[in-house]
Amino acid sequence: MRHRDRDMVPRFLVQAMFGLMAAALALVAYAQWFDVPNRGVLVEAPVVQSLEIVMEGNRSGIYEVRTPEGELLASSADYKGGFLGVIGRVVERSRYVNNASQTAPITVVRRENGNIAIIDDTTDLRVELIGYGKDNVAAFARLLD
Repeated sequence: MRHRDRDMVPRFLVQAMFGLMAAALALVAYAQWFDVPNRGVLVEAPVVQSLEIVMEGNRSGIYEVRTPEGELLASSADYKGGFLGVIGRVVERSRYVNNASQTAPITVVRRENGNIAIIDDTTDLRVELIGYGKDNVAAFARLLD
Protein backbone atom coordinates (compact mmCIF):
# COMPACT_ATOMS: atom_id res chain seq x y z
CA MET A 1 0.00 0.00 0.00
CA ARG A 2 1.34 3.44 -1.00
CA HIS A 3 1.70 6.27 1.44
CA ARG A 4 -0.41 9.31 0.45
CA ASP A 5 1.48 12.49 -0.25
CA ARG A 6 0.80 15.30 2.23
CA ASP A 7 0.43 17.86 -0.55
CA MET A 8 -2.23 15.86 -2.36
CA VAL A 9 -5.55 17.66 -2.81
CA PRO A 10 -8.24 15.96 -0.73
CA ARG A 11 -10.59 13.76 -2.74
CA PHE A 12 -13.60 15.69 -1.43
CA LEU A 13 -12.34 18.97 -2.92
CA VAL A 14 -11.67 17.37 -6.31
CA GLN A 15 -15.16 15.86 -6.34
CA ALA A 16 -16.67 19.20 -5.30
CA MET A 17 -14.80 20.96 -8.12
CA PHE A 18 -16.11 18.55 -10.75
CA GLY A 19 -19.59 18.73 -9.21
CA LEU A 20 -19.54 22.52 -9.50
CA MET A 21 -18.46 22.28 -13.15
CA ALA A 22 -21.26 19.79 -13.87
CA ALA A 23 -23.83 22.02 -12.13
CA ALA A 24 -22.72 25.07 -14.14
CA LEU A 25 -22.90 23.08 -17.38
CA ALA A 26 -26.38 21.82 -16.46
CA LEU A 27 -27.62 25.36 -15.73
CA VAL A 28 -26.32 26.69 -19.05
CA ALA A 29 -27.73 23.72 -20.96
CA TYR A 30 -31.14 24.19 -19.32
CA ALA A 31 -31.16 27.90 -20.16
CA GLN A 32 -30.26 27.20 -23.79
CA TRP A 33 -32.66 24.31 -24.35
CA PHE A 34 -35.66 26.03 -22.77
CA ASP A 35 -35.00 29.54 -24.16
CA VAL A 36 -34.65 31.24 -20.79
CA PRO A 37 -34.40 35.00 -21.53
CA ASN A 38 -31.07 36.71 -20.92
CA ARG A 39 -30.77 38.82 -17.79
CA GLY A 40 -28.49 41.76 -17.19
CA VAL A 41 -28.14 42.48 -20.91
CA LEU A 42 -27.72 46.14 -21.75
CA VAL A 43 -30.62 47.63 -23.70
CA GLU A 44 -29.41 50.51 -25.86
CA ALA A 45 -31.54 53.56 -25.14
CA PRO A 46 -32.12 56.14 -27.88
CA VAL A 47 -29.42 58.77 -28.41
CA VAL A 48 -30.34 62.27 -27.22
CA GLN A 49 -27.01 64.05 -27.77
CA SER A 50 -23.93 63.26 -29.83
CA LEU A 51 -20.57 64.75 -30.73
CA GLU A 52 -18.08 63.65 -33.36
CA ILE A 53 -14.48 63.76 -32.17
CA VAL A 54 -11.04 62.80 -33.42
CA MET A 55 -8.56 61.27 -30.97
CA GLU A 56 -4.89 61.75 -31.77
CA GLY A 57 -2.15 60.11 -29.73
CA ASN A 58 1.56 60.85 -29.60
CA ARG A 59 4.61 58.79 -28.68
CA SER A 60 4.44 59.80 -25.02
CA GLY A 61 0.94 58.31 -24.71
CA ILE A 62 -0.94 61.59 -24.48
CA TYR A 63 -4.17 61.66 -26.48
CA GLU A 64 -5.81 64.87 -27.59
CA VAL A 65 -9.52 65.05 -28.31
CA ARG A 66 -10.38 67.43 -31.14
CA THR A 67 -13.38 68.32 -33.24
CA PRO A 68 -13.18 67.16 -36.87
CA GLU A 69 -12.29 70.80 -37.67
CA GLY A 70 -9.24 70.61 -35.38
CA GLU A 71 -10.39 72.52 -32.29
CA LEU A 72 -8.84 71.07 -29.11
CA LEU A 73 -11.54 69.91 -26.66
CA ALA A 74 -9.55 67.94 -24.08
CA SER A 75 -6.34 66.03 -23.49
CA SER A 76 -5.46 62.93 -21.51
CA ALA A 77 -2.84 65.10 -19.78
CA ASP A 78 -5.62 67.26 -18.28
CA TYR A 79 -6.69 66.77 -14.66
CA LYS A 80 -8.70 63.51 -14.44
CA GLY A 81 -8.42 63.06 -18.20
CA GLY A 82 -6.33 59.89 -18.25
CA PHE A 83 -9.30 57.75 -19.28
CA LEU A 84 -9.37 59.63 -22.58
CA GLY A 85 -6.00 58.04 -23.31
CA VAL A 86 -7.26 54.58 -22.34
CA ILE A 87 -10.19 54.79 -24.76
CA GLY A 88 -7.93 56.39 -27.38
CA ARG A 89 -5.61 53.39 -27.18
CA VAL A 90 -8.57 50.96 -27.40
CA VAL A 91 -9.90 52.69 -30.52
CA GLU A 92 -6.42 52.87 -32.05
CA ARG A 93 -5.84 49.14 -31.46
CA SER A 94 -9.27 48.19 -32.81
CA ARG A 95 -8.62 50.19 -35.96
CA TYR A 96 -5.16 48.67 -36.37
CA VAL A 97 -6.58 45.13 -36.08
CA ASN A 98 -9.36 45.93 -38.57
CA ASN A 99 -7.00 47.78 -40.94
CA ALA A 100 -9.14 50.91 -40.71
CA SER A 101 -8.24 54.59 -40.93
CA GLN A 102 -6.70 55.97 -37.73
CA THR A 103 -7.96 59.49 -38.45
CA ALA A 104 -11.69 58.82 -38.89
CA PRO A 105 -13.91 60.50 -36.28
CA ILE A 106 -15.63 58.61 -33.47
CA THR A 107 -18.90 59.58 -31.85
CA VAL A 108 -19.53 60.27 -28.17
CA VAL A 109 -23.23 59.90 -27.35
CA ARG A 110 -25.46 60.52 -24.37
CA ARG A 111 -28.41 58.16 -24.25
CA GLU A 112 -31.91 58.83 -23.00
CA ASN A 113 -31.17 56.88 -19.81
CA GLY A 114 -28.11 59.07 -19.08
CA ASN A 115 -25.45 56.56 -20.17
CA ILE A 116 -22.47 57.76 -22.18
CA ALA A 117 -21.15 55.63 -25.05
CA ILE A 118 -18.28 55.74 -27.53
CA ILE A 119 -19.17 54.58 -31.04
CA ASP A 120 -16.63 53.92 -33.78
CA ASP A 121 -18.48 53.22 -37.02
CA THR A 122 -15.30 52.31 -38.91
CA THR A 123 -14.82 49.18 -36.78
CA ASP A 124 -18.32 48.78 -35.28
CA LEU A 125 -16.76 49.27 -31.84
CA ARG A 126 -19.26 50.25 -29.16
CA VAL A 127 -18.07 51.07 -25.64
CA GLU A 128 -20.88 51.73 -23.19
CA LEU A 129 -19.25 53.60 -20.30
CA ILE A 130 -20.90 51.69 -17.49
CA GLY A 131 -18.89 50.57 -14.49
CA TYR A 132 -15.77 52.57 -15.33
CA GLY A 133 -16.11 54.98 -12.40
CA LYS A 134 -17.68 58.42 -12.29
CA ASP A 135 -14.45 60.33 -12.99
CA ASN A 136 -13.74 58.25 -16.09
CA VAL A 137 -17.27 58.65 -17.45
CA ALA A 138 -17.19 62.37 -16.59
CA ALA A 139 -14.12 62.80 -18.81
CA PHE A 140 -16.32 62.02 -21.82
CA ALA A 141 -19.52 63.56 -20.41
CA ARG A 142 -17.70 66.93 -20.19
CA LEU A 143 -17.23 66.81 -23.95
CA LEU A 144 -21.01 66.79 -24.39
CA ASP A 145 -21.70 69.58 -21.89
